[in-house]
Amino acid sequence: MKKKCTTPFAARSFLLASSTLALALAGCGGGSDGGDSSSSVAQQDFGYTSLNLISQDGLKFKDLNKDGKLEPYEDWRLSPEVRAQDLVARLTLEEKAGLMMHGTAPVLNDTTGAGTGNAYDLAAFNTLINTQFINTFITRMGGDPQTMAEQYNNIQKLAEQSRLAIPVSISTDPRNHFQYTLGASAGSSGFSQWPETLGFAAINDPDLTRRFGDIARQEYQAVGITQALSPQADLATEPRWPRINGTFGEDADIAKAQVQAYIEGFQGGSTGLKPGSVLAVVKHWVGYGASRNGFDGHNYYGRFLTYPGNNFAYHLKPFEGAFAANAASVMPTYSFPDTSVTIDGITLEQVGAGFDKALLTDLLRGRYGFKGVILSDWGITSDCDANCLNGTPTGVAPSFIGFGTPWGMETATKLERYVKSVNAGMDQFGGATEPEYLIQAVQQGLLTNTRLTESAYRVLLQKFQQGLFEKPYVDASAASKVVGNAEFQALALDTQRRAMVLLQNNNATLPMALTGKKVWLYGVDAAVAQSYGFTVVSAPQDADVAILRVSTPYETLHPNYMFGSMQHEGSLAFVDGAADYEAIKAATAAPKTIVSVYMDRPAILTNVQDKTSAILANFGASDVALFDVITGKGKPQGKLPFELPSSMVDVAAQKEDVPHDTASPLYPFGYGLSY
Repeated sequence: MKKKCTTPFAARSFLLASSTLALALAGCGGGSDGGDSSSSVAQQDFGYTSLNLISQDGLKFKDLNKDGKLEPYEDWRLSPEVRAQDLVARLTLEEKAGLMMHGTAPVLNDTTGAGTGNAYDLAAFNTLINTQFINTFITRMGGDPQTMAEQYNNIQKLAEQSRLAIPVSISTDPRNHFQYTLGASAGSSGFSQWPETLGFAAINDPDLTRRFGDIARQEYQAVGITQALSPQADLATEPRWPRINGTFGEDADIAKAQVQAYIEGFQGGSTGLKPGSVLAVVKHWVGYGASRNGFDGHNYYGRFLTYPGNNFAYHLKPFEGAFAANAASVMPTYSFPDTSVTIDGITLEQVGAGFDKALLTDLLRGRYGFKGVILSDWGITSDCDANCLNGTPTGVAPSFIGFGTPWGMETATKLERYVKSVNAGMDQFGGATEPEYLIQAVQQGLLTNTRLTESAYRVLLQKFQQGLFEKPYVDASAASKVVGNAEFQALALDTQRRAMVLLQNNNATLPMALTGKKVWLYGVDAAVAQSYGFTVVSAPQDADVAILRVSTPYETLHPNYMFGSMQHEGSLAFVDGAADYEAIKAATAAPKTIVSVYMDRPAILTNVQDKTSAILANFGASDVALFDVITGKGKPQGKLPFELPSSMVDVAAQKEDVPHDTASPLYPFGYGLSY
């Protein structure tokens, strides 16, 4: 039987004494005087590498630093902790600062400034990797899976050329859902398509959520994505908030179980990172869903959290599921409380969460014992110019130029922001490629080299745990066989169906027989309806049934702010003159009307109920999934993950931090019919 080599100690210091390191090597049969270990240790599979290999003890090792000798960090027989400790001791100040950046993967012909496109800019990548020593990036690139995988492999070739051959880690916003919002989610590029996380909360089956996470993990890995900027553990206690679609609803117990299952799926269990894990970045620490008036923290006017119900502790609960799953990373929110908040004797500072030592060090690392990487949300060290603060003048389109989210630190310099954030506990800066500020801070005595060493160690440790130093490349030829394959798509489609919530079903309208039905459609692909045997007509009065797909209403209350121009804010009510509501009214000319409402926020259906025969809430579903449910091929099994208010008066009166607290909900939390 082959015996796995483990080190005989759990080292905690960041700089190993040479005698201790020698002991670790001797225990694994390593070092120049080590005996033949080939009988007890299986050779590690490297796959492709551009590096030379070192032969020792009958085994092969990558010559990562190209010196022809086997260094401890190159020895895959050692524990990730020992290897990370050895490597971090070899880093220059500049390399440590580079490890603390989490940049945006540069693409060719980028017209948005956000990294969207179909091909990486390898020249720009080379500068970032080999001059600025940055090796973690978010990708927003689309394209077919094989091309994505091939381009990822090209990045790793550049990384192997660097002084220490530290592999690149690629992250992404969610890619497996329906709604695409720049800065919050990414295009699917053929990935299996599932409901938003609200749909998983509606089904409330942690095993299914865990299975989804495992499938998404396989798809991510196939194209070289090793970090998931998800899940959202935020609670949807404020119904007007634009980020609800990415949450697991408003109930803390459901969210806790769902967050834990999601992370276990992505990371491959609850024991921490291992080869094959996609590390999960749980967000946004903490209380992001309690946004004042529902305005979002990407915007200066939405930077405040509020707790009129004194319910901050409730918003911590879903993160307990993340910690039970050993989430690798935590992302703090942009926002901060509009009044003093104290929890467990810890009083939060009224600055953005990424600058708050009480929140990151005292509460997260101290109270909850979190040992992973703390990654900032994007742009917290960037300046927010006059247009960002006040909105662009009328007639001028908002832009990412001059955009930042340094809430509570707006008047500070960039250097001051970096220093405050690192001292608060930050390890890595999202969207940033400015290691020079950290270098300056150390040189000026504002930060210590030791403090940067701590963060660099945490980042490197995760790369070792994931096996990236041994096998950074992917099989590009296999990517298209994994991403969006038939098995994954079939389960995703079934989940779309199951997640729907049947709110109204007058006279057993659903399920509906197919024979000879004439349908009038709104927001539905006629070809899909015809494929189910329906005859499509052009006017509702000529139909046997009208079938409509609509969305939760919204307003664009801040069109002169970058995110305000994109996000759904304000009223949740259907009103005269709005296209969806006019279609619903027109559909009453048909004998029966079926309305499916996409709910990225809780819709108010008070004036829709009397105009419809059946109402289905969905949280991301294709036309095929909808018609499967209409015809009985699939059955809606969801229960509302949030309540649906009766009026905007009730919404305005509820407390932003308290769940299901509107005065007279039209449909209560957990409601859902079946057939």
